[in-house]
Amino acid sequence: MSPAVFLVSLFLSVPVAIVLGITAIWYIWESGNTILYDSFAQKMFGGLENYGLLAIPLFMLTGELMNEGGMTRRLVGLARVFVGGFRSGLAYINLLANMFMAAIIGSATAQIAVMSRAMVPAMKEEGYDEGFAAASTAAGGLLAPVIPPSMMFVIFGVLAQIPIGDMFIAGIIPGLLLALSFALVITLIGWTQNFPKSAWMSKGEAMRAILASIPAMLVPVAIIGGILFGIATPTESAAVASLIAFLVGWLFYRDLDPRKLGEMFVRTAANASMILFMIAAASVFGWVIIYEELPQKLAGLITSITADPFVFLLIVNLALLVVGMVIDGIAAIILITPILLPIATGSYDISPYQFGVVACLNLVLGLLTPPVGIGLYIASSMSGASPGAILKSLWPFLIAVALVLVLLSYFPLLSTYLI
Repeated sequence: MSPAVFLVSLFLSVPVAIVLGITAIWYIWESGNTILYDSFAQKMFGGLENYGLLAIPLFMLTGELMNEGGMTRRLVGLARVFVGGFRSGLAYINLLANMFMAAIIGSATAQIAVMSRAMVPAMKEEGYDEGFAAASTAAGGLLAPVIPPSMMFVIFGVLAQIPIGDMFIAGIIPGLLLALSFALVITLIGWTQNFPKSAWMSKGEAMRAILASIPAMLVPVAIIGGILFGIATPTESAAVASLIAFLVGWLFYRDLDPRKLGEMFVRTAANASMILFMIAAASVFGWVIIYEELPQKLAGLITSITADPFVFLLIVNLALLVVGMVIDGIAAIILITPILLPIATGSYDISPYQFGVVACLNLVLGLLTPPVGIGLYIASSMSGASPGAILKSLWPFLIAVALVLVLLSYFPLLSTYLI
């Protein structure tokens, strides 16, 4: 009966955290093991007793501070220095700026919102199709869950009980591979549709843009460098990055008003609390998974179909594509990790890092695919383009992501080589 409660409440659009809690309560009552009610609150609180989870609000705060502090504009200027003079130059600038922002924000929805405001009007003014401008910006948001830092990687690392820093490192090569595939898509479309060719900056303009961006680049350097060289944990790197973002935006660029800190703290707390509540609810939902032996039953079913790890990951990819279309990516990773990860590592000897990269990238695709597609609607509202027009221009990027997912599934070294 509890699976029916889970599915019905999910399709009634009940918030996922509430769905998980209700299902757990129903299962305890149905099983007669009501003594579990006594430890219900303790189990929820215990799910949040993880130092790594502090990185989530800190990375969110860093993104808020960078946006308010004018750093996004400087990073776009830096991208223009390197790729601005090519055909489809502004589209390449969009992609490169998205890479810079992915190394700071860590959230696809936040990145799509920020970059849509910054890039789509400029691309429309230069003669790009409105749908393509919004689609390329939305696709660039898919880099956020893969290029470190990534909130989905933080959550997966906590659930999988693996070092979050190593999970971040596992995303570097896949993130670069995804960015290269998007660059190839832009090149091919630019040739066929004869996109405008921008002018290169003069030496003076380029030097000014580079110098103006150096303080902003301190943030991704602090995050990725601190983790790569073992100087700081992801949580400590996030704290340092938020401090740097505040000081640079306030004292150097002078775009950040300290009086707005209260509003940013409230927004950060509200957004982070939703994610943390889902993680807490997932802890009690774990009772259902444990007592129903879902991983064992599913492992028996899948291993009867195939013994090949690659085929298993293809099956998982297809299943997650469907899941991601109806459930938010963060909620989905919380749901599927306790069920599928034990099968991947136990029955197929798949690295948890490879599985995490594949699952996180796959699930974030749901941001841009109907019927939910919240990233699609964010890009639409920020750009003025209709969701249909964006989706029409988006499909080459989605195909590129699908091909990258196949490569990541077939070659484990793409995810594990740097660890």
